[in-house]
Amino acid sequence: MSGAMLLEASGLEIRFGGVVAADGIGLTIAEGEHIAIIGPNGAGKTTFLNICTGYLKPRAGSVRYRGRELIGKSPRAITRLGIARAFQIPQLFAQQTVRENVAIAAAARAGRIAPFTRLLATPERDKADALLALIDCADVADREAHELPEGKRKLVDIALALALEPELLLMDEPTSGVASSEKFAVMETLIRALEARGVTSVFVEHDMEMVTRYATRVAVWSSGQIQRDGPPAEVLADPEVIRTVIGTA
Repeated sequence: MSGAMLLEASGLEIRFGGVVAADGIGLTIAEGEHIAIIGPNGAGKTTFLNICTGYLKPRAGSVRYRGRELIGKSPRAITRLGIARAFQIPQLFAQQTVRENVAIAAAARAGRIAPFTRLLATPERDKADALLALIDCADVADREAHELPEGKRKLVDIALALALEPELLLMDEPTSGVASSEKFAVMETLIRALEARGVTSVFVEHDMEMVTRYATRVAVWSSGQIQRDGPPAEVLADPEVIRTVIGTA
């Protein structure tokens, strides 16, 4: 069940040349939701995430997080407020161990700066190990990040985001690149970890089975606008959504 309002976006407008990526977009996100954003390529889905996390500034509109305006704030400042971002390609230090990667994120959240050789002597080691256990990656803690299969890399990337102690996590195709046989296990672990930490999420997704299983709400993007917004069963049964989105998702 959803709770208090976390984020309210309204009137967002942004163009890239002749391409309209946001044309009056408005969306509200409440505590406890797992919202899937679906739509064809170029509809503006990732653009919305980039606006909410400070990587893009719209020409018009507002994004308020717990009543505080985010437009004009840096990605770092927005992270400090409680919003984390996971990208389509995991953002890991390839030559460092998995434990070191998560400890670095935890140390950054605490404002600590230390060489890698000293980092694991800080309190963040325990936090890293707890997060790795949470996402079923304790068994790879001592492996270098570049050695991991894509499913594990995705989960470790989520652990880095959770180390920042967010209330809201925005994810761009969290199972993209993961083998079909592993996708559901990865997403199951991911959602379980978010719920254990009380983290609300928004995720861009093209796999409708993933949306059906894990989203509590679906927002359909089309040409920079929201075509439909509601419970998965209702939205995905809409003939217009089937015709314009699911056939190309």
